[in-house]
Amino acid sequence: MARSRVVHRCSSCAAVSVRWAGRCPACGDWNTLVARTESADAGEAGTGRRGAGGGGAGGGWRAAGPLPLAEVDAAGSQPRPTGLVEFDRVLAGGLVAGSVVLLGGEPGVGKSTLSLQVLRSVAAHGRRALLVSAEESPHQVRLRAQRLGPLPASLLVLAGTDLDAALEAVAATDAQLVVVDSVQTIADRSVGAPAGSLTQVRACAEAFVEVAKRRRVPVVLVGHVTKDGALAGPRTLEHLVDTVLTVEGDRHYALRLLRAVKHRFGPTGELGLFEMGEAGLTAVADPYRLLLGDRRPGAAGSVVLPAVEGQRALLVELQALVAPAVFPAQPRRSAQGVEGGRLAQLLAVLQRRTSAVPGGLDVFASVVGGLRVAEPAADLALALALASAVTGVPVPPDVVAFGEVGLGGEVRQVPHAPRRLAEAARVGFRRAVVPGAVPEGFPDLHLVRVRTVDEALHLTLDVPRRAA
Repeated sequence: MARSRVVHRCSSCAAVSVRWAGRCPACGDWNTLVARTESADAGEAGTGRRGAGGGGAGGGWRAAGPLPLAEVDAAGSQPRPTGLVEFDRVLAGGLVAGSVVLLGGEPGVGKSTLSLQVLRSVAAHGRRALLVSAEESPHQVRLRAQRLGPLPASLLVLAGTDLDAALEAVAATDAQLVVVDSVQTIADRSVGAPAGSLTQVRACAEAFVEVAKRRRVPVVLVGHVTKDGALAGPRTLEHLVDTVLTVEGDRHYALRLLRAVKHRFGPTGELGLFEMGEAGLTAVADPYRLLLGDRRPGAAGSVVLPAVEGQRALLVELQALVAPAVFPAQPRRSAQGVEGGRLAQLLAVLQRRTSAVPGGLDVFASVVGGLRVAEPAADLALALALASAVTGVPVPPDVVAFGEVGLGGEVRQVPHAPRRLAEAARVGFRRAVVPGAVPEGFPDLHLVRVRTVDEALHLTLDVPRRAA
């Protein structure tokens, strides 16, 4: 006979307390401890409930028994393409049977559109695909889906927020791909907590993980993000799933970026590029048109950076603007697409190590196109853009620049220099300002090797060298 016990579980952080208290001892929230009867054998795993088709939160899954690792069939973890080239690129080939993918992003960035396109593509190849729509009715989904093209008969939709109904639908349809949009709105009726709470999100995610492993069906959980850009509910979810994908992009721009933050079946860091249009998200084979198509050559404060995202080199435009500070004692620093701390550090280096950038200026820096560039390789390009904005001297339009700038003003080597230079030469740039250690081998590019940022400003913008 199964043993049971009464515990008090926090609806905010899922911590368990033996007795009730007004304040959760783990997270500090008030009035969040809820009394529940759980299986004593289940421990911290969950509710002890099992859903249809082998699902259920906390039910667990396990292999038949231990076996030699060398006898494990690796073919079971081979990815299967979905048909969306950029999506498959990020997943190192496609979705793996039994894997669980968490797809996150800000509202309106295109998560639902992308997941619906994946479902449609899989269904178009004759596989049953199920969308569990917990936020939209079937009519709303149909209106959104019809702009993507003909809808295959094997693309199924279930509207509702009940976890048991979703698990039963997975079993009844024998779906070969399941998308849950979104996991924050699914509710387990046996959990005494509101939908969207950490307890509910964890319990529902565990249920879908179990059904994915038992039935060997890939499951995609669509998740919301917080105001800080982190997945809501979520370090918990990130640990439960096999893959974490994020969709990034500014809703005012057409470009969307798909990244793999975590991937148990392949490398992370790969980048998928999409363009948002009337027909949904379309793959971008060559991002040059989107990123540099409207660039105005010869404008002061503009520099092109060969950035590297995953295995791809992207040419992006960095822009800078300076103006007399409204409050000289507290000049403004505005960074869009670059890290604010990095911008402040680079300004300090320029003021101390060069003669180009004085203090007392309001400074604005941005990456054109809605991209974010976090790599140190952007330092040298941003320094040239800032100096160009101050002096009014434009950087020559056929020049690209990359390199890390140290606190001593030295220009340091960065990874993937050949890949960056090859992309710049392909597009038509003829000169590159680079760290001194960059190797030869690019006959179509004239490499301007520099040891310090002061030297880079002098050779590129003819800024007088700072006196020793």
